[in-house]
This record gives sequence, C-alpha cells and structure tokens, in this order.
Amino acid sequence: MRLNKLILSITASAVAFAAYAAGWDVTAINSSGTLNPGVVNVSVPVDINGNPVNAPATVNVPSLPKVTFLTNNSNPPIIAGNGFSFTNATFTGVYEVKSAGGGPLTGFNFVLNGFVFEFGQIIFFKKVVDYETSAVLFTGSWVWSGSSYGGSDGAVGLNQFFALSSPSSHFLVFEVAILHIDGAPAPGTSTASLLLVEQDWVPEPASLIALATGLGALALRRRKK
Repeated sequence: MRLNKLILSITASAVAFAAYAAGWDVTAINSSGTLNPGVVNVSVPVDINGNPVNAPATVNVPSLPKVTFLTNNSNPPIIAGNGFSFTNATFTGVYEVKSAGGGPLTGFNFVLNGFVFEFGQIIFFKKVVDYETSAVLFTGSWVWSGSSYGGSDGAVGLNQFFALSSPSSHFLVFEVAILHIDGAPAPGTSTASLLLVEQDWVPEPASLIALATGLGALALRRRKK
C-alpha cells in the first residue's frame, strides 16, 4: 500500500514538473516611452527571465515567467525634471504570456521602483486580460507624489502580490505610466523618475501541491533507506 502511494505521489509530481518544465511563450509586444516637450520617443529594454530583448520579441521560458521593463536604461531614461528639459513623460508596456505546456498562472508579484521630488508625480495603470475570453483578470492604479503635493520626497514604489480573478494560460498585460512635474521649471529640481517595472508570475497552487507532495515522498523514502 505504501509503495503504491509513493508511486502515485511520484507520478503526480513528475507530471506537474514535466508540465511546468515545458514552460511558457512570453512576447514583449511594446515597450516604449515618450518625453516632452520635444516628442522624444525611446525604446525601453525588456528582460524576460534573464534574456534581454527589444520589443517586439518572443522568448520561450522553462521556468515561471519574469518580465522586467528596464525603464531607467532607455536613452534617455523615463524621467521628467531632474535637470532634464522634459516636464512630462509616458511609458507603455504590453506583453503576452501563453502556455507552451506550462500550467495556468494565478497571480504575480509586482515590483515597481521610482523617485519623486517636489512637484514630481508618477501615475501608473495596469490591466491583465484573458486572451481567449477578453475577461479582465486584474486592474489596478497607483499614484506617487512629491512633497509639493503633500507626499514624500524620495524613493517610491511597491513590492506586492496580486491574484488574478481566475487562472489563465493565455493573457495580455497592459501597463501605462504618466510622469510629470506639474509645470515646475525644467531644468530644475522637481523630479519624477520611473526606474523599474517587474512582475514575477505564480502558478496554479494545485500543480505546486502535486509537485511538492511527490518530492516530499521521495525525500521521505530516501531517509528511510
């Protein structure tokens, strides 16, 4: 009986591991910014699981998708003020995640780093839409303001997990940032800077449980031996 349970556990973990090892196709559709005045258009580099790409580009990843928009690495960076003549800037990021054998994903850890000072302000919008059904799986917005708006000067951002309303194996992610210094002199000291936008995706818990159960059974078997 114990042997049968062990075999079933190992089989379940093997199936789960094989599925997740097959991975996902991640396509960076758009990663760009605009700085004004002057209408300066820039391409923002993207890192997909350690693979630097310029949109549009597709990368197959065997591990959980990790997409990072390197907004401080564009030329010029996504920034308003801070000695530059730009009084406002925008960033747009769009990417697609599609299962290539990997299971459905249920949420993401969202990391955003920025900087605001005096009249600097960052407004950020994010939406996740299921590709097959067009259902909105997540929507969120955030605002970070400098001291001239009653906020705090210095580094701003977040590092937080957000769940999708339902698991999805094929979805689109839309991100838009608006930065401005509200008419403050430029060049000047007021600053709004978007440094990094990152998301680490999380799989369906049931598959992880199956994987963990099988691996735990293997470890227990080895210990008994």
